[in-house]
Amino acid sequence: MPKALTWMAARLLTALALAPLAWAQPAAAQSATATPPSPAAPPECIAPAKPGGGFDLTCKLAQAALSQAVAGEAPLRISYMPGGVGAIAFDTITARRPAEAQTLVAFSSGSLLNLAHGRFGRHGLHDVRWLAAIGADYGIVLVSSQSPWKTLPDLLAALKDKPGKVTFAAGGTIGSQDWVKSALLAAAAGVDHKSMRFVAFEGGGEATAALKAGHVQVYAGDASEVADKLPPNGPFRVLAVMSEKRLPGLLAQVPTAREQGVDIVWPSVRGFYMGPKVPDAAFQAWSQRFEQLMATPAFDRLRAQHGLFPLALTGPALQVHLEDQTRRFADIAERFGLRR
Repeated sequence: MPKALTWMAARLLTALALAPLAWAQPAAAQSATATPPSPAAPPECIAPAKPGGGFDLTCKLAQAALSQAVAGEAPLRISYMPGGVGAIAFDTITARRPAEAQTLVAFSSGSLLNLAHGRFGRHGLHDVRWLAAIGADYGIVLVSSQSPWKTLPDLLAALKDKPGKVTFAAGGTIGSQDWVKSALLAAAAGVDHKSMRFVAFEGGGEATAALKAGHVQVYAGDASEVADKLPPNGPFRVLAVMSEKRLPGLLAQVPTAREQGVDIVWPSVRGFYMGPKVPDAAFQAWSQRFEQLMATPAFDRLRAQHGLFPLALTGPALQVHLEDQTRRFADIAERFGLRR
């Protein structure tokens, strides 16, 4: 992972005047089937999955940060557009809503993975305008608090002994980010990924709900998705974090996979893109706005509260990071035979 970029705190730039914010009164989070926003509508953040997962969290972080920044502004309106773990939202923005200057779409490294092995159809990395990365995330191995497995080696031993008795959940189908993390765990146990039992869900919210209900045994999700689900005596146990070193906060006592003899590191990025035909002035205004927001201690606190870790990228630095991750994911796609 690149080192988190730091920015000097400053007032919001006057460039925001280039994108007039004549917003209507705030509205509750809406279904993506609603009529697309008019120029007078509040800014919108599309979460490309059902509520409760990482895309939802990314939008909520931006919503909270923007609401704090300028008193009296209408809050960012969150809508949900599940389908293809981001594919429907990507196609909608590129084909039907490419020029909306008030619409942001949440993305993660899972979105880049899907692009890398052709699961967004004809679309590629350069078909949208990548706005900002606002935080880093890391893979985790999550089980029920009632699970007999107390460590990652416990899980891998059970998986090696009886692969068909361990069911993995994922916020996505075969080839998704969660599926790849599960496949890497299977490989670490000496199990062919084709023998892995796997249940696909539309987003991390559904996957953790299934784990809580006992329908699946393991969820290789992301740290941010469980930031609000780990109270003492809660329903989940984190066996490992897929980071280079231990994470701060709620997960500080959880060992890394590497500490437990399993060389899996899975960093992820969370942020936003915009349509390919958004005017330069509006795009730059949003970019400058996020730069200023991410430079403040208030944003650092909000990011931590939402379970994310320091990462702030815009402009060329963001593009380089995304291209590096996409190349890595293309190699993973080849390894697991995922490329279409």
